[in-house]
Amino acid sequence: MSPGQIAALVAAGAFVLLVLLLAIPLIKLGRTLDEATIAIRKAHQNSDPLFSGANTTITHVNTQLERVDGITANARAVTGNVSALTSLFTATLGGPLVKAAALSYGLSKAVRARRKSAEQPKKHSRRGRR
Repeated sequence: MSPGQIAALVAAGAFVLLVLLLAIPLIKLGRTLDEATIAIRKAHQNSDPLFSGANTTITHVNTQLERVDGITANARAVTGNVSALTSLFTATLGGPLVKAAALSYGLSKAVRARRKSAEQPKKHSRRGRR
């Protein structure tokens, strides 16, 4: 054997060793990809019941929201009615009641002042004539 053939045999052996060393990680990577594919398939199969449950829940929520919209509309109508009633009361009875309250306050103050002045002795009832 010539030195070139020996070098070729050593190179071929090194290449075979390199291929064997790289084949092991490639085989493991292939197994990992197979497991990932199986996991994705299972997740896809299990997601259908989840999505149907979510759709059912959303349907119930929409039903409840429609009820809440109805309640809100009724509350808005009641608020408008109360506002109109308050305005009517203020326009009809508010003005006269305020005037009557002011009159009674003024009368009671005048009566108290008169009583107070009647109870106190007059200091300057007689003024000296000059």
